[in-house]
Amino acid sequence: MNAHAAIPTDLRARFPGLGGWHYLDSAATAQKPQAVIDAIAEGYGPRYATVHRGVYDRSAAMTRAYEAARSRLATFLGGKAEEVVFTRGATEAINLVAASWGRANIGADDAILLSRLEHHSNIVPWQMLALETGAEIRVADITGDGRIDLDDVRAKLDGKVKLVALSHLSNVTGALLDAPEIAAMAQNAGAKFLLDGCQAAPRLPVDVAALGCDFYVASAHKMYGPTGIGALWAKGEILDAMPPYQGGGSMIDRVSFEKGTTYAPAPTRFEAGTPHIVGALGLHAACDWIDGIGREAIAAHENALVAATLEALRGINDLRLYGPADAHGIVSFNMGDIHAHDVATILDDAGVAVRAGHHCCQPLMDRLGVPATVRASFAAHSDMGDVDALLEGLQKVKRIFG
Repeated sequence: MNAHAAIPTDLRARFPGLGGWHYLDSAATAQKPQAVIDAIAEGYGPRYATVHRGVYDRSAAMTRAYEAARSRLATFLGGKAEEVVFTRGATEAINLVAASWGRANIGADDAILLSRLEHHSNIVPWQMLALETGAEIRVADITGDGRIDLDDVRAKLDGKVKLVALSHLSNVTGALLDAPEIAAMAQNAGAKFLLDGCQAAPRLPVDVAALGCDFYVASAHKMYGPTGIGALWAKGEILDAMPPYQGGGSMIDRVSFEKGTTYAPAPTRFEAGTPHIVGALGLHAACDWIDGIGREAIAAHENALVAATLEALRGINDLRLYGPADAHGIVSFNMGDIHAHDVATILDDAGVAVRAGHHCCQPLMDRLGVPATVRASFAAHSDMGDVDALLEGLQKVKRIFG
């Protein structure tokens, strides 16, 4: 099966980490194409220098490259460079919003609206803020096929809610959120809207203006880029009004014991200390690589593989699927009473790498009534050979456990 003609036939060969391995854990972290590895190696080699400090040529060149990466990511997300803050990842980006915007705008009489399927990174920072401020946490339920229940969001969204924070694409069910619909609800209620884009950004076109969100977060390592770098996008007027998140070098305008300290404008105000310079170069290369393949092509390719996988899994007795029929890039399941970890261990012996566990979504596991699921997640380099290996491995599971 050729899942999508637009995907180059030699794509797997561009990933030195794959070899003969059937890697189906891209939702956890993506393998890196050679183009990204080369950009990182060059950044730590002949291009390396600090940024925003040196007046020598190489430092100036690296500063331009670093800021070019910011502009490239802004274009990738449909925003402006001055609206993009580099962070260590999406987790830090959410914590930044909670600690800066949240402390300034959410009080004891306010509420934050989340959903049952959120990643812990989009739950715990808000719980910490609520404990600090006395704010209320509201939780929207999910539908039977693993989507955020829009009717429940609507029912729980009133004038007390100051922020709605939801996953653009679930890391367990692969369900895509109707973000523009939620954005309209939030705007009508006077609330801001944050989207966790970790799973959507690598595989779907993202346009923050069309989505209608106020904040969007993403992690490079899920976008075929390096670990240790991600980003917060926020509307310019919101970012400009937010107080600093951390103190240190770079984020200042003037430091004085006598006159106090003044801060740099956004986004520099939120980037204290020496940044992950080479990580930004790798992220730039990752954005170029994704768009070189085409996000529409990647989405169509992955969706075809998901559809083929779901069709085959439905024919296995005692196998339970979690998620909608149109899941994007992710298939979660359990096999009878066999623990997910046992399934994953046997699959590993068969050369298939999947994730087993609660996927940092324990409230969702509680809602589903299971301790864990097996998750197979696809990428641009995935093919029917991976699907066939997964199915063969599951037959081995059945033979072992009867």
